[in-house]
Amino acid sequence: MRAYFSVFRLKLAMGFQYRSAALAGIATQFFWGFIILMVYQAFYSQPLADPPISLTQIVTYIWLQQAFLSFIALWFRDNELFQLITTGNIAYELCRPSGLYGLWYAKLLAQRLSSAALRCFPILVIALLLPSPYRLVLPHTPATALLFLLALILGLFILVAISMLIYISTFITMSSAGSLLMFGVAGEFLAGMIVPVPLMPAWLQSIVYALPFRLAADFPFRVYSGHISTNEALATLPIQLLWLAALVLIGRFAMGKALRRVVIQGG
Repeated sequence: MRAYFSVFRLKLAMGFQYRSAALAGIATQFFWGFIILMVYQAFYSQPLADPPISLTQIVTYIWLQQAFLSFIALWFRDNELFQLITTGNIAYELCRPSGLYGLWYAKLLAQRLSSAALRCFPILVIALLLPSPYRLVLPHTPATALLFLLALILGLFILVAISMLIYISTFITMSSAGSLLMFGVAGEFLAGMIVPVPLMPAWLQSIVYALPFRLAADFPFRVYSGHISTNEALATLPIQLLWLAALVLIGRFAMGKALRRVVIQGG
């Protein structure tokens, strides 16, 4: 665990150095955030029926999505790990006395955490100061805020476990493009990042609820907005823990199988 924690701290410190990239990311996320909000504002201006989620909750959903994009985006990647696999330099990683899965998990966790820490606070502060209907609202109660933080942290752990499967699959495909495209497109849609889950048809929602992707984005954001009640949130937190344990076990098993088949050529 000391090795994992040391790698986590080192990668976290390295991530905090990219301030210029964070500023560019903040500007980009505000741009896309306003575009998406204007689309939903136009959609809600002529409702055909009672919407399953209010415009205020949608606005909160979108701003949280932009603020914590590094937590929930499956296309957010570490190219260094892909290069280790495809170039054969994975041999140096295998010489380390620590488990490869834990080391990579710590790296990816720190990378996402540092990126989100640099970007989320300016976005949240400015969004709280915007005029209606573009303003981000605060949680209704302190209990809601606490549940949101717990759900968001567990969701981050789940997403890192899912992203580990992308890197593990590269051992077989030897190409990161296919895995990133497949997981990125499908994962973003199933997580509610393209269309919020309450706006999906009922048959599609049943599929989304059976998969873990929504637990990283849709669930914590709807807890924050109050669309998911406190009782439902408390009932879903154990499901997050179960999915996290299952994904880590699957990832460790798949990593072990992949490493046993690794062939490295060269001197």
